[in-house]
Amino acid sequence: MARPPRLLPALLLLLCLCALPAPARSQNATAPAPASVEGFNCSASRAYPCPAYALYRAGFAGVPLDFAAIGDLFSVSRFMVAHANNLSTSIAPASGQPLLVPLQCGCPSRSRNAYAPTQYQIIHGDTYWIISTTKLQNLTQYQAVERVNPTLVPTNLPDGVMVTFPVFCQCPAAADNATALVTYVMQPGDTYASVAAAFAVDAQSLVSLNGPESRAGQFAEILVPLRRQVSEILPPIVRVNNASATPASPNMTVVSKDRDGVVTGLAVGLGVVGALWLLQMLLLACLCRRLKAKGRRGDAVVSGDGVEGGRFAKSSSGGGGGAGAGERFLVSDISEWLDKYRVFKVEELERGTGGFDDAHLINGSVYKANIDGEVFAVKRMKWDACEELKILQKVNHSNLVKLEGFCINSATGDCFLVYEYVENGSLDLWLLDRDRARRLDWRARLHIALDLAHGLQYIHEHTWPRVVHKDIKSSNVLLDARMRAKIANFGLAKTGHNAVTTHIVGTQGYIAPEYLADGLVTTKMDVFAYGVVLLELVSGREAADETGEPLWADAEDRVFRGRDERLEARVAAWMDPALAGQTCPPGSVASVVSVARACLHKDPSKRPSMVDVAYTLSKADEHFADYSGESVSVDGSGEIAAR
Repeated sequence: MARPPRLLPALLLLLCLCALPAPARSQNATAPAPASVEGFNCSASRAYPCPAYALYRAGFAGVPLDFAAIGDLFSVSRFMVAHANNLSTSIAPASGQPLLVPLQCGCPSRSRNAYAPTQYQIIHGDTYWIISTTKLQNLTQYQAVERVNPTLVPTNLPDGVMVTFPVFCQCPAAADNATALVTYVMQPGDTYASVAAAFAVDAQSLVSLNGPESRAGQFAEILVPLRRQVSEILPPIVRVNNASATPASPNMTVVSKDRDGVVTGLAVGLGVVGALWLLQMLLLACLCRRLKAKGRRGDAVVSGDGVEGGRFAKSSSGGGGGAGAGERFLVSDISEWLDKYRVFKVEELERGTGGFDDAHLINGSVYKANIDGEVFAVKRMKWDACEELKILQKVNHSNLVKLEGFCINSATGDCFLVYEYVENGSLDLWLLDRDRARRLDWRARLHIALDLAHGLQYIHEHTWPRVVHKDIKSSNVLLDARMRAKIANFGLAKTGHNAVTTHIVGTQGYIAPEYLADGLVTTKMDVFAYGVVLLELVSGREAADETGEPLWADAEDRVFRGRDERLEARVAAWMDPALAGQTCPPGSVASVVSVARACLHKDPSKRPSMVDVAYTLSKADEHFADYSGESVSVDGSGEIAAR
């Protein structure tokens, strides 16, 4: 039987998504209200971070009808989106189908508003307003986007730049009687009664969370409580629409049952691929039980030889001799990563690196690999990479080296992380090679400093919990074909803030005093190390000399001390000779040195945040752009002369 025409509802939804955002709305801590233009207020009565959801309608604004595309839009895996809606990842959602998208809601960097950060790469013609109202369907507003991206100019967004979009969300208070809160955008014709019915709650609960209905205008973001976990029962707005999901193949079907109509059937007719998947999971479960019963820390692992051409591998590792050796790499640890990353076969990596021949060695244990015409960097490790993988799957930024996939080798216990290949190698090689250093002019060095600042700002401010890299140094800053910088090597990275450790690791010259003395792990230790890299960019010298004296100590004696009005003269006498014959504005160089001095403050609480650093350096970049062309030279007395 022919389906009734759906043109009118589709047109109405499209109009909803493309309409102007709601006028500015106020919100305060005492009176409930819909979201302001900057989101929902953080509150001491609510515990952050927390799981939350956004109600999203599939198939609009060019976002493909598949869970992977929706997951990428919200920086979550397609597995998480499908699981939140009791659907198989092999099912394609129908156009206009309402979906619950899981979020990690928090108040990053003591923000006054709660949000879930997601990264979006700008293409030609994009604006904050367009992306907020179309692709993100008014789940955020452009004013909030401006606030969380203070270093970007909204009217001049370069193609390819990564922008953080704050998806509005909130954590439940005890009085809300909710397991989680859903951010819902009011559509034309919506009332509190109709929205409450769609989520199987009472209308009064919406009043308690959002204030009177008269304040919730068209396209206002409101909060809707979920009374039970979504894994237990779906709200009607999602449940009744799941039947319209389109199977990706003739063998896939969605089945509904029980008196609540909850979709509990995963799919029938899994086919050969599904059968292999289940069989492998059962075998691994049996293996783990046997190892545990014998009291062993087994080091049996599964290689990347899974189904679908190496796209799937469940593993229980235990590598060789690292700090994390012997810890099992469980199925539950990596299940959510399999949709996001390619699982390589051991044979692919061996062929691509010539059997890990030294001719392919880039640095340390990182090899250059050519696989199917693509070039990758393969990091070979003897310890459990589970923690590093957990961090890498959270981050996505143009100034971080991108993880492409991984592999576990059962024969040797090796773990391999496969990254994008960054063509021009590490920053330290450019600074210490005199020929290369002369090609690295001041503009390039300033842009490297900005790129590094943006990458650190992202992991410090826009991940939750925050990520502390712990190993910022010039050899972990890689330069691509355009000489833009990317942060590499998250092997020592940790999530959380104000942690204390007794296991002190790091590189001489970069270690923050409070970490060395007390083992205190905070984002400010990355800020300290960043200050050292700035000194390397200015001076062209290593972080510590052959006697072990740190570069920052030399800068303290020869540059930082003295009257501010003489700073430019001291900097000119101290900076890299490779810069001496180039157009190098004194004010721009002195600004960078001043930032380095602030970053290297012995009291971590007095160091700037990376937001402040990025903002200041962007001003130094503007100073350079406006510079008349005079360059720095130094006469015999150390005085600055323009030429």
